[in-house]
Amino acid sequence: MGKVIHTSKVRIDQLERPIRHAFIEHFEEPVVFGMHGGIKQFYGVESDQENPSTLDHIVAGVAG
Repeated sequence: MGKVIHTSKVRIDQLERPIRHAFIEHFEEPVVFGMHGGIKQFYGVESDQENPSTLDHIVAGVAG
């Protein structure tokens, strides 16, 4: 097995659903997760605030 080069330390705070803040070690500002557009519609969520979903962040990270 290879050598561990990094371990992410993240704390997730659930605010008013569906808004979540991810606090990542070494970064002062949280990453904000939520829902928008078709995702809110699919899950039947009503929220005035639109934020990128976790899926958006995953796609952006992989697409790099």
